Amino acid sequence: MSLDNITLYLVATMVAALLGAMMMFVGRQENSAALKWWGTAYLIGAASVALWAVTGDRFGPAVSVVLNAMGFIACGMVWNAARVFHGRNPTWPGLMLGAFAWFAVAAILDPADETLRMTVGAGIVSGYAVLTASELWSERRKSVKRGWPAFAVPVLHGCALMMPILIGNFLRPHDPMFSTSIWVTVFAVELVLYAVGTVFVIFMLVSERALTVHKTAATVDPLTGLLNRRGFADACARVIEREARARRPVTVMIFDIDHFKSINDRFGHPAGDEVLRLFANVVVSNLRVSDLSGRIGGEEFAALLPCSLEEGMLVSERVREAFETSGVVIEDGPVDTTVSVGVAGGPAGTDLDVLLASADTALYQAKRSGRNRVAAAAEVVPLSPDHWRRPSAPRAVVRSRPVVA
Repeated sequence: MSLDNITLYLVATMVAALLGAMMMFVGRQENSAALKWWGTAYLIGAASVALWAVTGDRFGPAVSVVLNAMGFIACGMVWNAARVFHGRNPTWPGLMLGAFAWFAVAAILDPADETLRMTVGAGIVSGYAVLTASELWSERRKSVKRGWPAFAVPVLHGCALMMPILIGNFLRPHDPMFSTSIWVTVFAVELVLYAVGTVFVIFMLVSERALTVHKTAATVDPLTGLLNRRGFADACARVIEREARARRPVTVMIFDIDHFKSINDRFGHPAGDEVLRLFANVVVSNLRVSDLSGRIGGEEFAALLPCSLEEGMLVSERVREAFETSGVVIEDGPVDTTVSVGVAGGPAGTDLDVLLASADTALYQAKRSGRNRVAAAAEVVPLSPDHWRRPSAPRAVVRSRPVVA
């Protein structure tokens, strides 16, 4: 069965136009600049292929050169869309480079040398495909196993364009019929497959990005940038499980900013928000990368450290001192910034709720003892390796560390 090449190219054009219109619509709905770039690229590419397929050389080689240049601009827009998707600025010289290179080649080469012109054109498209693949690969957010389609689709597109032409140039360099051979049909079919495959990759990336945004919104406190209670609990469960396998202890601390309500009442909520952001920065700057921290209430924060109770006490005291000396200055004067801390430690596999309950008991002891101090609960009784979870917290034996004058 023979396939009419013009019909195939028109089918590819319609597919690309429909996909481009769909991406433009979704881009407007979601206010996604990258989708608008991709949609515009598909529409321009579809228009150039349709005009080229319908007109051919009826209006002279100059029109054919311009239509091909439009296609190369569309390829450049696909590359720039990948840049915009990952937060980078579009490169306008790179967008037009393929078209300018094509104009230069058209001015130099003999119009009758169709095979060489075809080779140069495929090379330009393949170059943009490689740039697009490189952009998606270098900025991938997931593992290689899940991110490989974003890299593979444009690379395969470049190979499908270049390999037959290069092989033909080597094996049949003087065959004038090569440019109208079966490879033209292959290119038309490949164009349809590439259009569909690229849109699949695009929507996979957009969906993954949206999922990440929603997940972040559900687990991160927007004011401080720390984990919220839900995110902190989920992250702590993973760390506790990891430390349990290595038979290492963990320590939890709860921070409560002293007299926070009076700060809001006296200086207003903007000042209170500034104090919360300041304390979050103090906590992060005094913890290690492997430690977890989160905002679990209005002025309450928590942290989990894979260390012993004694090490946790030292870290807590360091945070308390740093916050006390940081201060916040507003128009009405300085704002006192002190924090009370409750610390609890347990052996490998101790449940987070048990540690939090013990740390909370120690925190209230620190507040009853005068605030601006660190108090530690007695270490949780070791649990059986086969029974890590406990239904309730043990009675805390608390020791407090008074503030050193």
